[in-house]
Amino acid sequence: MKNSDFNNQLIHDIKILGFRRWLVSELTVAFYEARKNKIKTFNEHSYEVNWQENIIKLADAILNCSYRPSPSVSFIIYEPMIREIFAAPFVDRVVHHLLFNLSGWWWDRRFIYDSYSCRELKGTLFGIERIQKMMRCATYGGTKDAFILKNDIKGYFMSLPRLKCYERVVWGLDRQFGPVQFGTMSNIPPELRKVYETCRFLWHEILMDDPAAKSRRRGPLSNWDDLPFSKSLYNRLPGEGIVIGNQTSQLVSNIYLDQLDRFIKYDLGYKYYGRYVDDFIRIVGPDDYRKALSDAPIIRDYLDQALNLTLHPDKYYVQSVYRGVSFLGARVYPYALRPSNRLQAKFRRAVKDFTRTGGKDANKRATFISYLGLLRHLQADKFVAEVFDQYGLDFNLYLESKLIDHRCFEEILDDLADNLNSNDDDDSELSAQIVRR
Repeated sequence: MKNSDFNNQLIHDIKILGFRRWLVSELTVAFYEARKNKIKTFNEHSYEVNWQENIIKLADAILNCSYRPSPSVSFIIYEPMIREIFAAPFVDRVVHHLLFNLSGWWWDRRFIYDSYSCRELKGTLFGIERIQKMMRCATYGGTKDAFILKNDIKGYFMSLPRLKCYERVVWGLDRQFGPVQFGTMSNIPPELRKVYETCRFLWHEILMDDPAAKSRRRGPLSNWDDLPFSKSLYNRLPGEGIVIGNQTSQLVSNIYLDQLDRFIKYDLGYKYYGRYVDDFIRIVGPDDYRKALSDAPIIRDYLDQALNLTLHPDKYYVQSVYRGVSFLGARVYPYALRPSNRLQAKFRRAVKDFTRTGGKDANKRATFISYLGLLRHLQADKFVAEVFDQYGLDFNLYLESKLIDHRCFEEILDDLADNLNSNDDDDSELSAQIVRR
């Protein structure tokens, strides 16, 4: 979609409906998106009971500039790694979806092609296959050597400077429908000016909010003992860190590091470059190997001085592409994709949890499905067969999931659960026969 087309449609809709009714309609769309595919919570149920009235109240609060983010609930999760989550109340998630709908598409068009995190039609598998394709291109189809350099940003979400994030978001709003596009504020159509000012207000309230100061912790405080000190918002300086998990947080993380992507790809001139959240990879041939090494401190200084971020000193990987690299759960080689050691361990745990609950726990099923969806694209048949055999699951059902016209994963998991339960029944009958004898 062109920016002018989007803005013209906004002006048309607001002229017909009026700004308040337009805002209510947009919040209604955001409401339905916020509740889609989500586990129903008490907070969400209470909001849905009188959702139309609540949407109107929210619209009026936004128009009156009295909207403030509500207190979050914080807790610790251990998968895919230990981290601290702040769950925003449902009303705030509606606002997050509103902002994403209004500006997410504009930023997505600006992002480089090889930014993989939280983008439509891009993600884990896309990133893995793109890195593999870069390896092949850099080695000219396996005829030459090439090197891969992988870096990580230390405590990324916990280190993000909120004010700088907000300034970058406003930089985008200015170009989407603000003063930069029209020259001066007086030249902006009044309908767009209202949208622009509303977006600036909401982004400011969300990004400059300190969730740790007013949050409620769920679970025992001892859960935080397992979390490294630097990975908790409760331990950050004022103005540092954004929460993990919110849709706006995912978008802002990409918005902020879009500057790094462009610096490495265009200013430093790396053709083969990709990033997923705070992990980024450069691939170079032998002729550019020395340059790649000498550019490492330049990238470190750029992160430090321009973005107030720190390159992780211990997560720096330099290796021939033929020895592979661990990226997004896979061990990536130019002509092979294998499950990483971490993915193997997580899959074993997911299968164990699935079999323990008899395939009836919705969360365990969802986790199992996500791993199956990735593993079927990797060279992992031998590994999966071993795990399935260990836990008494039918490996043929996994093979079915790899077919182009396979049944949906839920049906396959139902068969796995039935197979599991029938094995348990057989074991029980065999035990009963032994007792009778």
